[in-house]
Amino acid sequence: MADTGGVKSEDTPFEGGPMDGRVLPVLVGPTGNPPKTYRIPVPDAAGGPPTVLVYRRVPRGHSKRLGLPRGWKYTFDPEGRGGGRPKWPWSKPEPRTGRAPGNGSEGKPTDTGE
Repeated sequence: MADTGGVKSEDTPFEGGPMDGRVLPVLVGPTGNPPKTYRIPVPDAAGGPPTVLVYRRVPRGHSKRLGLPRGWKYTFDPEGRGGGRPKWPWSKPEPRTGRAPGNGSEGKPTDTGE
């Protein structure tokens, strides 16, 4: 771990996607762990909105005796969605994408709670 004046970072490898094989210093939080998701904005060559690459934190390995994680690495998430909000019981579910209209749910009665 590199110590840079009170802010700690950890050299973390990246697997898959455009960052495959690279090792970057990632800031760690108060628990000593890097963030669960790492987003990398890549500017568009035509001047449009940037493309965001999303990587998910996974354990690099586990200890033999207790099965605790031995460091972390990031793997590429090609879908790059979710993971940005806490999942509370009262939170609304995320809208489903890719559903075609006319899937047969129109005109069906809903549960009235009787």
